Amino acid sequence: MRFTKPEWVIHQDTGTKSENTKRLSIFSVHVHPDGSRIATGGLDARIRIWSTRPILNPASEASGRPPKSLCTLTMHTGPVLTVRWAHSGRWLASGSDDEIVMIWDLDPSGSGKVWGSDEVNVEGWKPLKRLPGHESDVTDLAWAPEDRYLASVGLDSQVMIWCGYTLDRLRKLDQHQGFVKGVCWDPVGEFLATQSDDKTVKIWRTTDWALEAEISKPFEDSPGSTFFRRLSWSPDGAHITASNAMNNNGFVFVAAVIARNTWTSEISLVGHENTVEVAAYNPHIFLRNAGMPVVTSNICSVVALGADDRSVSVWQTKSARPLIVAKEVFERQILDLSWSWDGLTLYAVSSDGTMGVFNFDPDELEGIAPIEAQAQYLQKFGFVHNPLPGHYAHALHNAVQNPRTMPQPVDMRHTTPPPTPPPVTAPVLGHSQSNSQNGFGSAGPGEHVNVLVAKKGKKHKNRIQPTLVGGLNGSGPSASMSNSQSQNHVHHMNAPTSHSNVPNSSHLNDSLSNIKLPTISRSVSNSSLKPTFAPSQHQQHHGSSRLSSTFPSRAESVERDIDIDMVGLGVGQDMGMDVPIDALSTSSGRGRRRASEAAFGDGPKARTLGGDRVRDAQRSLDVREIRDVRGGQADVGSWRGSASDIRLAVPPLKTFLEFRVEDSQDTLEAQNPEDPNSPSEVTFYANKTTQWLDYLSSPALALVATGRFMAVAMEDGGINVYSPTGRRAMPTLCLGSPCSFLEGSKNFLMALTSSGQLHVWNVKQQRATFPPVSVLHLISSSPNAEILSATVRPNGAPLLHLTTGVAVTYDASLLSWVKISDAWWAQGSAHWKGRPRNAPGGGAIPSAGAVSAVETRIAERGASVDDGTPRPKWWTAAMTLGHLETRMHAARMLESPSEYKQALILYAKSIADEGFRGKAEELLRELYGPVYWRPGRTDDGWVPTVLGLTKRDLARDVLAVFARSKTLYNLAVTYQELLKKSATDE
Repeated sequence: MRFTKPEWVIHQDTGTKSENTKRLSIFSVHVHPDGSRIATGGLDARIRIWSTRPILNPASEASGRPPKSLCTLTMHTGPVLTVRWAHSGRWLASGSDDEIVMIWDLDPSGSGKVWGSDEVNVEGWKPLKRLPGHESDVTDLAWAPEDRYLASVGLDSQVMIWCGYTLDRLRKLDQHQGFVKGVCWDPVGEFLATQSDDKTVKIWRTTDWALEAEISKPFEDSPGSTFFRRLSWSPDGAHITASNAMNNNGFVFVAAVIARNTWTSEISLVGHENTVEVAAYNPHIFLRNAGMPVVTSNICSVVALGADDRSVSVWQTKSARPLIVAKEVFERQILDLSWSWDGLTLYAVSSDGTMGVFNFDPDELEGIAPIEAQAQYLQKFGFVHNPLPGHYAHALHNAVQNPRTMPQPVDMRHTTPPPTPPPVTAPVLGHSQSNSQNGFGSAGPGEHVNVLVAKKGKKHKNRIQPTLVGGLNGSGPSASMSNSQSQNHVHHMNAPTSHSNVPNSSHLNDSLSNIKLPTISRSVSNSSLKPTFAPSQHQQHHGSSRLSSTFPSRAESVERDIDIDMVGLGVGQDMGMDVPIDALSTSSGRGRRRASEAAFGDGPKARTLGGDRVRDAQRSLDVREIRDVRGGQADVGSWRGSASDIRLAVPPLKTFLEFRVEDSQDTLEAQNPEDPNSPSEVTFYANKTTQWLDYLSSPALALVATGRFMAVAMEDGGINVYSPTGRRAMPTLCLGSPCSFLEGSKNFLMALTSSGQLHVWNVKQQRATFPPVSVLHLISSSPNAEILSATVRPNGAPLLHLTTGVAVTYDASLLSWVKISDAWWAQGSAHWKGRPRNAPGGGAIPSAGAVSAVETRIAERGASVDDGTPRPKWWTAAMTLGHLETRMHAARMLESPSEYKQALILYAKSIADEGFRGKAEELLRELYGPVYWRPGRTDDGWVPTVLGLTKRDLARDVLAVFARSKTLYNLAVTYQELLKKSATDE
């Protein structure tokens, strides 16, 4: 690894001429997807774009070729707190404490002196669009995969979602209660994560922008003094690493690793001596064993942390120790980190005004996988995006440039150089150019700088104009020249790395079908980088249709007639590379139209079923019971008698029912008219607007809604299941008797009928999780037994609470109802939830969870704690071990890994305290498994994990407990040696 701090990367007050001008803080850094340039934002309210070649190559730095500073952007009026390149490399987004998000694009006339200073811009960028909306400082930005969305967060506690193509605001999320200081996207595209000073990380679904989860445990003691809380999502989609977390009641500074789906943090990265400010994952996934396939058990990630202790650490998730720790490399705290796309260079900036660069050799980050391995692996999540809008120029560039969305991904570093194609003439576009994919050009022979330049041609009625997406009013000055003049100024353009298979040519349809677009190809910018590739003819053919779709028809091009070409600024050899830059028009006048109108025409506005109706809030105030439903009494309970005579109570039929979707303002409502000849109606409202409605064949008895589906139980025993848009997600379910309970969670729907039959369905997969099962024997065994509540867990496990102080669930693998908790344990277990804190060995499980919630509910109903009645000698020990064993089984069935681990450690402590060697040895054999077992073996029947936790890792935690017991010490040492040996063999 090589570390350098280029002193010429600086933000300073340009108003003073002193050579000792004080450095101003750099708040943000981000690397362009092709690695050729970086952007930084600082206290001077400026964005500066730097070439990376002089940073990574001392010879280039000494020669001054290419130039170090490429551009300075000065439109913000306050410190620039965040800068982020789009994945396509097409646009740059910036956020400032002037409350504005700015989108920057190529400026056709922006090179030259920076206004008000002696600086010179080698390339020019212009503010394409201002995105107002925040009411305070914009602290962080993030582009979604494929640039579908842009998320911005700020000190106004708001999260803004912008369209990645039109740049219109789509949604405002306002559930944070404190400054929001970090944001990142799930690489799958299914979720968005934000972190705030309200000491939570919130997970949002991108399908409906509802809250999926809220994580607060690791941040309860975190200080609110950090500039940022920048978090990052691992490239395999499995984890989020969040900054500013604390362990041990606020005495240990850590970064919290949050697991996907369970949204719990059981892993912490410990070692920094002050708060962690920023986390940044390497964009590549890594293989534990390069000879094995890309599967979950064989992949890991690399994450970098920057902290207020002035140090940077880099971790690989397969190791408990960091790869490197660079201590005190800065004089003040680290504020931002950014990895290059090849995964070998890490950039860090600090409030001391300097930037540090860590450049790794490939063998130092062993196991790095090609980028196509990530795209292939992420397909396992099964998340399907909406189609890309093909009429937007930004979408086009995304499709062709982003390596993560390539149709046929290749390793950019191991491709052969393409032959130089002859120049392609474009009669209407006017000039033969030499450009690369992003328009990055060379400064001259030997040393190259990637330069982005655009030139506006002379207006002409029949010129072809790229589709307008949005921008500032008015048009910039145009530089017009004839064809002969332009040919004297054509220079070849190149990029240090290429990012995708790109179409070679395109044909416009209709009357313009004879006009060819310029060719796109590749060149090598310098000898130190691997050559790039040329697209195949097949790829060129299929790419042409995508290119042509971004241009308007002849009628539209007559009114919007700016022609945009690209030329290089340096003097170089013509490489025959012609590329159109789809820079976005800023022309003004009557002919200007909105992007959606230009792309799709003035079509009718989309409608929803029942969308013309306004929600009547008064209906919920006038609710009347129509009648009791046959099958039970009006109150929830059960009739006494034999099991065959029992009927569970059914809710009475009412004129109005309402169910609010959790963590949102969306509401599912049903109306039952008192006139039997009028149909019942169900309606779904989002933000008081009717999204859909349906009419029912039988009156509605019960409603349930999640973010994934809605369901209506009817009096005739039928259930209608709907998608969020009102489509029938499943055929009408006929249960034969009305529902006593109707519940939903995530993708699972549960119904308990008055005849005692319990059903659970996976709505997403449209199947039952197990055959219908009766609950009648659970309540017929006791004269006072009734069902207090019936719910379903996110994993599909039903959960029933009985008045007898018992909670049960159905285990489909055992085909039996099983107890997950019982008031009986309160009589003697030292770890019962309701036991007083000062009782010997007492205390509840440390954190709330599914099992803990069950025990709490039983305790609240008055489960009596041991009152001191004389008990047998081994009473407490037996009850405690039995209780903890039941708790572990319950945690496994309810899929609560954190509670399983906590119960296991308490169980190990109880065994150690009693000195039960036989139980200890049996537990270790179960966790360690066969001595000969190695990763990848599946033929011995032993499963190496439980609830996603590695059993041998759990064995290490258990051995740490056993090693403190005199009775179990020798046993612990023996198994510790076995674990060390097996770890070495692996």
